[in-house]
Parts: sequence; structure tokens; C-alpha cells
Amino acid sequence: MALTPAGGLRLHTQRLPGRGDGPTVVFLHGLVMDNLSSFYCTLAGPVSRAGHEVLLYDQRGHGRSERPPGGYDRDTAVDDLAALLASLGLDRRPVQLIGNSYGGVLALHTALVRPDLVASLVLIDAQLTGDWVEDMTDTLSVAALGLEDRRLPEQLAALGRRKEARLTAGADALLNRTTLIEDIAAGSAFTATDFARLACPVLAVYGEHSELLPGARELAGAAPDCELCVLPGVGHTVLNEATEGLCAAVLARLGAPAGAVTG
Repeated sequence: MALTPAGGLRLHTQRLPGRGDGPTVVFLHGLVMDNLSSFYCTLAGPVSRAGHEVLLYDQRGHGRSERPPGGYDRDTAVDDLAALLASLGLDRRPVQLIGNSYGGVLALHTALVRPDLVASLVLIDAQLTGDWVEDMTDTLSVAALGLEDRRLPEQLAALGRRKEARLTAGADALLNRTTLIEDIAAGSAFTATDFARLACPVLAVYGEHSELLPGARELAGAAPDCELCVLPGVGHTVLNEATEGLCAAVLARLGAPAGAVTG
């Protein structure tokens, strides 16, 4: 793992080797308490073992990446990704983006505003349509107040729960000392018109009981090339509770990279 310069930031990155010369697979994690480790323990290993080069990174303000006070809007996230790819020499051809939850929002936005960067998309229970921006802003605002008022990181540290204290302190700093909530609130849901503009193939993997599934169905109906895979028995926790089915769907979509040695 390393801190890699990306524009004016240093982003915490992890690369896993592939065996072919296909597009690099780049993973985008969700918000606040999430980081690259959620993929490292689930999808990244199987994707790498299937022959694909993998790039994982902690997004701005998350995990071990630097946490500037601002720049948490979608356009800046795309700029961060583009700068990171250039810094690593991975900008010579489009990459395959896999985004979980809010990471899927950023992946889809990247495909819309920088189609030159994206060869394909995999969206894992991403928020796409409806009132999710307002709902997420409200949820994050409540969490921010709770962290600030209860001094939870200090309480956890006093109990010797160091890892939880560190993660909670990071969430507190991100929610209460950056513009993340305001930047998310300034965004908007995607529309059928946005979906129709997608120039790359899309795989959308959602839980059967996910409240976000209607947006995925709208995506599948409007995008030129979109496959919707619905995994039974789970809701929004597809990545952690339906990992086997998710891996199968993702690996089937990615296929074997050109030049990979199999067997």
C-alpha cells in the first residue's frame, strides 16, 4: 500500500497484479466509514486471481487518504480519479469501474462526464433516483450531530477499542470538519435522460429487498446496454452478505482479460 500523488492530494492506494493486458479494474467504495478494505476482503482478490489488474484507493477524506476541508462533490471526485490514474500511468486507456453504494454514484457520474475514462461499469446497490440525496443528507447530518455531541471516539478509546475509536474519529472529522454533507446536498438524483447517455456497458447488481431497486430498474430500462442482476434474500448489504453471488456476476461480466493464462 502507498500514498500516491493525485493532483494536490495524496491518496492511499493498493494495486493487485493481473495476468493479461485487459483494462484495469478500479474499485470505488462508499461513504464515511467505508474505505478500500471493504473491497479488499470481498471482490478484489477474486478479480485479481481471474487475471485482471486491480486498483483500490481510499477516496478523498476516507481511510488513510488526505482529508482536505473541501472538494467532496462529484466533479471533484472524478478529477481525483483522473489525476490518480495519470499519476499511476493508467490513463492510456479506459478502466472498468466497480462502485458500491455511493461509490456507484461516483462511477456512474464518471461515465457521464468523462466517458473517455470508462470502459464499463458495475454498480452495486447504488443510489440513483428518487429522494436519496435529501435522505442521505439528513442521515449524515444526524450522524454528525451524534458524533459531535456524544464524543464517541473518546469513549471508545477509553474502553480500549482502538480500531473502532480510530474509525469513528475519522467519521467525525469527515462529517463535522469538511464540506462533505454540503457537497452531497448540492447534488441531484440521476434521470432517465442521464441513463440514456451512457456510452459503456453497465452491470447493476442489487439486493432483492433493497429500497434502491426501483432506480436500478429505471436504469436498466433507459440505458443502451445494461444488465440488471437481482440477488435474492438481501437488501443494501450485497457486498458483504451476498459476496459469492456478487463475485459470480462480476466475474462473468468482466470475462478473462486478453492474453491471460488460464488453467
